[in-house]
Amino acid sequence: MRKILPILFILVLLLCLFLALVTIPSQAARVYGQPASWLTVSQRVQYSALLLWYDGLLTRPRDANGVEQPFSIQPGESVNSIAYNLEALGFIRDAEAFRAYLIYAGLDTSIQAGEYKLSAAMSPIEIARELQDATSEEVTFVVLPGWRMEEIAGSLSTSGLSITPGDFFDAVTDPPRGFDFLSGVNSAEGFLFPDSYIFHRQITAGELVHELVRHFALRLSRDMQLAFENQGLTVYQAVTLASIVEREAIHKEEAPLIASVYLNRLRIGMRLEADPTVQYALGYNAVQGTWWTNPLSANDLQFDSPFNTYIHAGLPPAPISNPGMDALNAVAFPAESPYYFFRAKCDGAGYHNFAETFEEHLGNGCR
Repeated sequence: MRKILPILFILVLLLCLFLALVTIPSQAARVYGQPASWLTVSQRVQYSALLLWYDGLLTRPRDANGVEQPFSIQPGESVNSIAYNLEALGFIRDAEAFRAYLIYAGLDTSIQAGEYKLSAAMSPIEIARELQDATSEEVTFVVLPGWRMEEIAGSLSTSGLSITPGDFFDAVTDPPRGFDFLSGVNSAEGFLFPDSYIFHRQITAGELVHELVRHFALRLSRDMQLAFENQGLTVYQAVTLASIVEREAIHKEEAPLIASVYLNRLRIGMRLEADPTVQYALGYNAVQGTWWTNPLSANDLQFDSPFNTYIHAGLPPAPISNPGMDALNAVAFPAESPYYFFRAKCDGAGYHNFAETFEEHLGNGCR
């Protein structure tokens, strides 16, 4: 009998070891999924046993009627701090149980800093998964000076906003009410102010367009309106001209001089002959992959469109792009010049030569 007892003791130890190495981890895996691959055997047993011990603390929400509340994680914040903050704010019952699950599942190393919306109606396991994606409720949306509405629409797919190009076009062509400068027009093109914006991801197309137009209105000072009037322009006409200047002035310091050329032409009834108006009329160039065909051919300059200022006198019927403050100020406060012509310099730097006469203009051509 004395010889049998040690053998039985060893068998019991082996059985316990078997249970520890196989049964406990397998039971935990059925409930909580597979453990992180980098855990050692002893760690798998340890954390599997802990999870089975904590049981309902992890699988059941703290409050089935809990409402959504904000929760913030700071860059570099420890897992312990996150777990105890969750417990203190009432999202989970037990910080230690939550921490054990994070380590078991390998989620402790991939929690992202950021702002979250959590609820006590979520189980701790669901919360742990949620903390792996710090997708912000807000996104930065940028409109660049000189973009036409199609280019703004083209940026929506990568913006994080849930607005389709079709919905955006519908909103632009149904301008928001309450802005005098859009009274009687059928598009907000030209008034979608270029800037960097912070929008909620779920903003609607109508709300987006309203905000872009509102930012234009905020910058339309009384002094600017009076300056437009001094040039003989309504706000709509001034924005239309500014939309051309925006596309012509590669270097913003030239914008007031370019504006002066077009204003000089308008005053004597001379056609503007502005390349960007033809580019706008031509639309998307699939070969070049751009909305702004360059260079223009002689046939392009004869393209039949009311926007083509080579064949139609005066301003085009509507803005061709959305100008920024430099172009708007250039039209409001243009340079005083005798020039009626300008063309790009031949060095490719984007600057222009200006001329009073057509003969001088021809002399500025590249040889």
